[in-house]
Amino acid sequence: MEQVLGKVTIAPTVLTTIVRLTALEQRGVRRLMPFPPNVRGLLAGGATEDGIFVELTDAGVQVELHVAAEADVNMLKLGETLQADITRAIEEMVGLPVASVDIHIDDVGIAPQKAAAA
Repeated sequence: MEQVLGKVTIAPTVLTTIVRLTALEQRGVRRLMPFPPNVRGLLAGGATEDGIFVELTDAGVQVELHVAAEADVNMLKLGETLQADITRAIEEMVGLPVASVDIHIDDVGIAPQKAAAA
């Protein structure tokens, strides 16, 4: 018989922090992209941070992430890796099931060209 000692509450901002840190440590992610102003009003019921929307539903945690990618990465693999890493981080760190992780690559950062030698 398990004894219940109390209740554990995890703030939604903890989830957005986990997503942000996991995304930014991934090679190929240049930066997080802010939501366009016309979209911000539609994101109700969850926690938002620049480029991140997290909502807890009956099915589990739903994550929407908007990033700018480096030009030299395979963007499909980057998206799949982000999905796997974010899912693993949330499940391991807070023990919540993840229902979905939607990755949006909104921009591609191109490295500045080096000046030609004179």
